[in-house]
Amino acid sequence: MVKIGEINLGEFPLLLAPMEDVTDPPFRYVCKMFGADLMYTEFISSEGLIRDAGKSVKKLDFEEYERPVGIQIFGHDIDSMVAAARYAEKAHPDLIDINFGCPVKKVVAKGAGSGILNDIPKMVRMTAAVVKAVSLPVTVKTRLGYDEEHKEIVDIAERLQDTGIRALTIHGRLRTTRYSTPADWTLIGEVKNNPRMFIPIFGNGDVNDPVSAQRFKETYGVDGLMVGRAVYGNPWIFRGIKHYFKTGEMFPPVGIEERVRISTLHLERSIAWKGERRGIMEIRKHWSAYFKGFPGFKPFRIRLMQAQTGEEVKNILYDIRERYAGREIIRGK
Repeated sequence: MVKIGEINLGEFPLLLAPMEDVTDPPFRYVCKMFGADLMYTEFISSEGLIRDAGKSVKKLDFEEYERPVGIQIFGHDIDSMVAAARYAEKAHPDLIDINFGCPVKKVVAKGAGSGILNDIPKMVRMTAAVVKAVSLPVTVKTRLGYDEEHKEIVDIAERLQDTGIRALTIHGRLRTTRYSTPADWTLIGEVKNNPRMFIPIFGNGDVNDPVSAQRFKETYGVDGLMVGRAVYGNPWIFRGIKHYFKTGEMFPPVGIEERVRISTLHLERSIAWKGERRGIMEIRKHWSAYFKGFPGFKPFRIRLMQAQTGEEVKNILYDIRERYAGREIIRGK
């Protein structure tokens, strides 16, 4: 069994990656339905939390059904990160996660996210301070290093473990690596197979389907996998991966009835949590993924992107269901 502190995650957990404006409570709800074993909030600015900024505080929201759930924070100032961790702890999550992996330019420019990979001693000091400040388990997500000249994750992992973190997730890219470049899992495997390491090591990067998940599991020996961009509009990926692990067979393609049912549920929860206008706007990024593989979908996508009310969106989803009833998806999920 894989455990983070006293949190039992099962034999080989699948984690939902924290993604800004994607892994909000409405989407986490449907991911949990289909087998996500550990989920995180969207990453939260430490400065935003300690200033009590509304958007940052709102991201602390989660429901009991989501457990185990982690709150992920990021920042460049150690004192602010300590204060933010204590603030987040008051929301009673199961763990606190530190984001040392975000590659977004405006985050990196401040020395936060993967920007801190330019200053490993500070990264270690910050982690140690957060671990000391809270009673919850602290975990870290990071990358292989900053650039090709600084692939230091094997050493970084040991130093972070020595601070007292309870698990480490490694994204198989550098700060400077674009997503068009395949993730490099070699160093993730080296970290996992380092005899000095005893905390769970989770791998992240290009876990796109059951076949890739099985390959990473068997080849690199990690304790679990984190799924990121492949989950867009595809909460079924967790069920599909687990089914493949168990049977060696692909789960049958998700039909149009199920896609409309779950996307409608996602819509309803998004509106309930954010209000109609914002809820509709922020779910738009999922539509193409929910219906990927259905020929001639473009006119429906345009209508969904232009819809202004929840009722209008539901009517379009009804039309989609009628249009594709009985038809098979081209590429199953």
